[in-house]
Amino acid sequence: MKKNFLLVLLITISIIACNKNDQTVVTPTVITTENPIISAALNLPAVPFDYVNLNLPAYFFVNAGGGAPTSVNGIDNTPANNTVTNNGATLGRVLFYDKNLSVNKTISCASCHNASLGFSDTAILSKGFAGGKTDRHSMSLINAKFYQRGRFFWDERAASLEEQVLMPFQDQTEMGMTIPTLLQRVREQAFYAPLMQNAFGDTVISSNRISLALAQFVRSIVSSNSKYDIGRAQTNNPVANFANFTAEENEGKRIFITPVQNGGAGCFGCHTTEAFVSANNGPRNNGLDINTTNDNGAGQGAFKTHTLRNIQLTAPYMHDGRFNTLEEVVEYYNSGVKAHPNLDNALKQPNGNPIRLNLTNAQKAALVAFMKTLTDPTIATNAKWSNPFK
Repeated sequence: MKKNFLLVLLITISIIACNKNDQTVVTPTVITTENPIISAALNLPAVPFDYVNLNLPAYFFVNAGGGAPTSVNGIDNTPANNTVTNNGATLGRVLFYDKNLSVNKTISCASCHNASLGFSDTAILSKGFAGGKTDRHSMSLINAKFYQRGRFFWDERAASLEEQVLMPFQDQTEMGMTIPTLLQRVREQAFYAPLMQNAFGDTVISSNRISLALAQFVRSIVSSNSKYDIGRAQTNNPVANFANFTAEENEGKRIFITPVQNGGAGCFGCHTTEAFVSANNGPRNNGLDINTTNDNGAGQGAFKTHTLRNIQLTAPYMHDGRFNTLEEVVEYYNSGVKAHPNLDNALKQPNGNPIRLNLTNAQKAALVAFMKTLTDPTIATNAKWSNPFK
């Protein structure tokens, strides 16, 4: 650490060998003003990064009118007992990137959720610790805090983000651990004790605290610095042409927002608010041929809808990674939606048949061009979301 950094608490620790009620107590013995225990392994600033103040633009919190729900007010799934703190998210960041927390020390959370890939993965199915494949494509973590239902995984089997973050550790394909083994691995690394102290006020190590810290870090990953945001900041009406957009991008935005019955594609009905994430809606059946995968998702072929922020970087697409490009996705919704008893109403014609948008080639290209304006390069370049290990 640089000498001009503000002083921080240093704890040189001795470990008390006890493990009661899923807790390990590490007692501080020496307090000083530098922390070689942390700095030897981690590249962390003396003053934690700001994870609390997201500095979201004002338009995130105001409905633009015209029937389009743009405000994120009321959709934050952060529980009252786990508000984001700078030290808590810092601990979560370290846990997120720590490969020691897989059984053979080769896989971290970041292995399947890469910041440069929109916190997703280029593989159709991600690779686990022993080379096995996950059951579904890696979902982006961007704007996870704005999924109003607060449930996670494609099938929403995790009731909260706090529950979800512990499950990959215990998956025998992904990371191959158990909770006791996870705690032992955390216990073995001396820097976790002072990080726990900073985050929670003492050095107790527990699965609950690991869960809380990881969830805080994930909820801090919010996108608001794309080309779309530059244009949106200049107008009170998201439907109006953006001055920084090309004619094609503005046309794509119009098609994206406009309902199908009014000549658009109606994408904003499922990817809504300025977070471009499903608000107050559960898993949806979007007409994929589920018989080819035997994956019924949350039931009857319904899967969670996630954000389109940084969608350009998260290929391949859908829960099974079946589409390689945004062009393929657009063509699917244009002409390929299949009939299903549980098909979402937004994808049905009045007669009950799957929608056919009948977009021209130019309109399809415009829709893709607009979605690319949602790319936020700061997600990949902001140090507070990067790998802290030296």
